[in-house]
Amino acid sequence: MKNNYRKLKFSILLQTVLVTALTVLVGGFILNYVIDGIYNDSFAKTFVRIMMDLNIEEQTAIDLYWRLIGNNKTFFMIVGFLLLFALFFYVALSKMTKYLDQVGEGIENILSDSTEPIHLITELKPIEIRLNEIKATLKRQELEAVEGEKKKNDLVVFLAHDLKTPLTSIVAYLTMLDSHPEMTDEEREKYIHVSLEKSIRLGELINEFFDITRYNLQDIELEPIEINLSMMLEQLADELYGVLQEKQLTCEVQVEENLVVYGDPDKLARVFDNLLRNAIAYCYDYTKIQISAQMKRGDIEIIFTNEGDKIPGTMLQTIFEKFYRVDGSRLSGTGGAGLGLAIAKEIVELHGGLIRAKSDDIKTQFIVTLPSKNMEEEGAADEVHTHRRRTFRSKSGRRKRVQQKQDTGDME
Repeated sequence: MKNNYRKLKFSILLQTVLVTALTVLVGGFILNYVIDGIYNDSFAKTFVRIMMDLNIEEQTAIDLYWRLIGNNKTFFMIVGFLLLFALFFYVALSKMTKYLDQVGEGIENILSDSTEPIHLITELKPIEIRLNEIKATLKRQELEAVEGEKKKNDLVVFLAHDLKTPLTSIVAYLTMLDSHPEMTDEEREKYIHVSLEKSIRLGELINEFFDITRYNLQDIELEPIEINLSMMLEQLADELYGVLQEKQLTCEVQVEENLVVYGDPDKLARVFDNLLRNAIAYCYDYTKIQISAQMKRGDIEIIFTNEGDKIPGTMLQTIFEKFYRVDGSRLSGTGGAGLGLAIAKEIVELHGGLIRAKSDDIKTQFIVTLPSKNMEEEGAADEVHTHRRRTFRSKSGRRKRVQQKQDTGDME
């Protein structure tokens, strides 16, 4: 920044030189043409005459003149030059203070709601640039604050709606059960099952509300241990078998054996559970969800793939923001407030990993990359053993071993 003020320093230096030169010229003129010039004798005679008017003898007045003035000409000359310099420099300062006035106007521009950019004189160009940057930053922060407040307000409305929907259904079905004791066992079982599903959904929404509060008030703390990622992903798919059945989906898990990471098992399980539930929520009925995991350049890459509507490229940039929903809807069947992916991103990054999304007209992929516990030995690894287990629509999953060549690219 020092070199950026070269013009300002040159301007101040030039004004100082001009003040000094003007002082020397005016002072020299007064010295040569007034003090030592034609007015020299007149000044001395005037001094003596004044002293004599005060009843002082002429010789005494002359001696007093030389003692006070004549022999101290150098002192008075220095004082005179300093006074002249101070006078001219004060006049020059009025121009210099215009710099401060302009900076003040720039600050007022920032504090006001003006949309006009700040313009300063050439010498203050660096300050102009900086003030405009500050103005843009404050404006952006203001817009972000307004957007954040809007999202929070929307969140309250959305949660109120989502909480009310299953609660209304629960009350309605329980009322029917209570008011119709003659109901058949088949109907009673049906209404009890629906009430249970709605109650579970209500519990999920309440837990999500607690998550929002907790993750806004405190940082996520990890309790890392050694985790067999292969087993975790297989277990996850098994646990969501019932959810898959609702949309008649299949889930294929294809992972390499003994993929080990060092991390918090509960937090990572939440990440993978969220990604799988997200894939289930936004995929087409009667399609297949794929989960794959493999070593890739020393890291472990986990990919969740589903067939569904394409996520536009602009939305892929914001999909991991808090309270963001791809579809923009509030249908209770497609999830909650949109906090899951934001929390998943934070958890993955705390583990030193990366999460990203890809989408085209055929499929959508969420790709998680985590550092492995130990670097896999390459060796003679032309072939690797994998676990492939499929969760079927009509029966529980089963596992079979296959041989597959190691794939170093994205899942097809």
